[in-house]
Amino acid sequence: MKVSDILRLKGNALYTIHPDEPLAQAVAVMAEKDIGSLVVMEHGDLVGMLTFREVIQTLANNAGSLGQMRVRTAMDDHPLTCTLETDMDEVRRMMLDRHARYMPVMERGMLMGVISFYDVAKAVVDSQNFENKMLKAYIRDWPEDDARPAA
Repeated sequence: MKVSDILRLKGNALYTIHPDEPLAQAVAVMAEKDIGSLVVMEHGDLVGMLTFREVIQTLANNAGSLGQMRVRTAMDDHPLTCTLETDMDEVRRMMLDRHARYMPVMERGMLMGVISFYDVAKAVVDSQNFENKMLKAYIRDWPEDDARPAA
């Protein structure tokens, strides 16, 4: 399974913000859209990723206040990325190694979408459920006069 498979199932809703926008505005967008991340774009280029983790860290470091801070001050300016062709096993390894919950998908310098750890976990579970159904159907339809494999 590839990243492109997940994006095809997930849809293409994508939320971005400029690094010079107020951090409070980014939090408002995340709350309104019920999302855990925003891709930070400047002049059409990916320059960072803002997740609830960075927001919470910023709040903790500033006595619970965002004040006039800008997205640029809180964002991860070196986010982990993948491509449409990245294999899901590689994505899982990358996300686990970096404790990343969100990953922008880039293709030839263009932002194609964002996948979350939830998206990856759901794809794995759905794939396993499909395989289980196929195996059960195969065993159920096994001819009676042949030796049936152990279930």
